[in-house]
Amino acid sequence: MTASHPSRPESLVPLDSTAHLMNSIGNELAGQLRLVSPLGGRRPAQPALVLVAHGSRDPRALQTVRTLRDRIGELRPGLSVHLGHIELNAPLLPDTLAALGDTPAVLVPLLLSRGYHVKQDIPEMAATTTARTHVAAPLGPHPLLVETLYDRLREAGWPTAMDAATRRASAVVLAAAGSRDPDSAADTCRTARSLADRLGVPVVPAYASAATPTVPAAVRALTARGRHRVAIASYFTAPGRFATQCAKAAPWIASAPLGAHPAMARLILQRYEESVTARRAEAA
Repeated sequence: MTASHPSRPESLVPLDSTAHLMNSIGNELAGQLRLVSPLGGRRPAQPALVLVAHGSRDPRALQTVRTLRDRIGELRPGLSVHLGHIELNAPLLPDTLAALGDTPAVLVPLLLSRGYHVKQDIPEMAATTTARTHVAAPLGPHPLLVETLYDRLREAGWPTAMDAATRRASAVVLAAAGSRDPDSAADTCRTARSLADRLGVPVVPAYASAATPTVPAAVRALTARGRHRVAIASYFTAPGRFATQCAKAAPWIASAPLGAHPAMARLILQRYEESVTARRAEAA
């Protein structure tokens, strides 16, 4: 005689779906609790975070910033995260801000130094809308960028250890977009010095446009000094024309752009929090 078993109701939710549902409920509850102060009452709502990308005709650039947006959402469930471009890609920043209406927002430039876009373009675009905005600092310079650059070089083939002879023959060109703003060059030079300290070899900043030296010129100068193993460190947020152009000048290895490295998402959130804290201090 075969033992009978209770039949499983068809409406029963599978275990994995239940776990997903409970996780979603937990994330939503955590987001609500963040709005309540320890003394009771309701905290001011967190401003939206708007990622401000430059824009590119390379489709990989748009995919990269979308991935960054998703990673930020995973790190901070409940935070309203949006994307706006300065040019070339939709949504453009003014359209993103118009859709936010009067919602407070922090604009985090996906740019690596101070320059015209940070000082002029982005504030001017924000001023044309009714959105209450504050522009955060650009991503660089910052130690998390140096760690990302190091990881990208390692992925491209940079050795984890070097003997003395190899070290004397090695160097890196930090390939950046370039700007006529001296503050931009100063920021890039700071990153180059920090990366040199991390790698233990010379790191020379060079540019794709608007500034000197160019990447090929920097490679030639290092080679003339006996540095025959020259790597290109791609100091670009995402793939694009400049990053591709600079990589072609590499006599040895060229790293990928910073991209959607996990440290980039953490850095973006740090810039956002710095801006929120500064705004609250001004209002106090």
